[in-house]
Amino acid sequence: MGFPLPSPMRRALDLAAEAAEAGEVPVGAVVTLGDRIVGEGRNAMRAGQDPTAHAEMVAMRAAAAALGTSRLDKCTLWVSLEPCAMCAGAIALARIAELRFAAEDPKGGAVLHGPRLFGQPTCHHRPDVIGGIGEEEAAAQLRTFFTQRR
Repeated sequence: MGFPLPSPMRRALDLAAEAAEAGEVPVGAVVTLGDRIVGEGRNAMRAGQDPTAHAEMVAMRAAAAALGTSRLDKCTLWVSLEPCAMCAGAIALARIAELRFAAEDPKGGAVLHGPRLFGQPTCHHRPDVIGGIGEEEAAAQLRTFFTQRR
C-alpha cells in the first residue's frame, strides 16, 4: 500500500477523471501558491474548440488571473501527465517554480521525452521537476480512456 497522494495531485487526478467523463483526454492540472490552490483546469480542447486548452494552460491562465500577474514564479504546477512542448514552453514563460507530474508521456511529453525543453540552451527558465507522483493512477486513467475509444 502506497502513501496518500499530496492533495494538489489528488485534485489534478480528479480533474483528469472529469475530463474523461466529458470525452476529453484525461489530464488535469492544479497551480498552487504555498498550500493554496490558485488555479486549476482539465483538458477542454473539444468542448471549447480550442487546441490550446490543455489542462496546464487552463490552470495557468486561471492562476495568472487570480494572482493578477503573468509571472507565476512562486507557484507549483501539479499535472497528471508530463507536459507537451506547448505547455512546457508556457511553464517556462510563466516562470513556474516547480513542476510535479504523474505519468510520463514518451510519445508527446517534452520534459523527460522528446525535445526535453527545459534542457535546451534557449530555455531561460527551468522549474524544479519531479515526476511519478500518482503515476499508476494517471496511467490507468489514460489506458482506460483510449481502450474505450478503440
